[in-house]
Amino acid sequence: MSPRVEVTSAAADMLRHLAEQYGPLMFHQSGGCCDGSSPMCYPVGMFRTGGSDVLLQTLEIDGLAPIEFYMSASQYEYWKYTHLTVDLVDGRGSGFSVEAPEGKRFMIRSRLLTDGELAEYGVEARA
Repeated sequence: MSPRVEVTSAAADMLRHLAEQYGPLMFHQSGGCCDGSSPMCYPVGMFRTGGSDVLLQTLEIDGLAPIEFYMSASQYEYWKYTHLTVDLVDGRGSGFSVEAPEGKRFMIRSRLLTDGELAEYGVEARA
């Protein structure tokens, strides 16, 4: 299956660095404004997911435990037509995401899914 979420090499390097400090990690992308629209990275167990969250993908990055990437179900309704790439940029993000003290923040870059990807993921194309 084609990846639904990918990470840039800069993001992967930061995740390796963070995993050395915090252990296994996970992402949650919620809807909302400000930092709420950025992907939040947490040590596994520090953020509880539930029935209102969708597991988009488990990221496999060399040298790391699998990293689950969740999104709130309400946000997924808006973003289900997109492929996501987690990137790393300069700037301080949310104080809740573990990269914040590093002077960096994770950011989502997106593109629309191709017709083939839509079919592969079982997402109906918009009319």
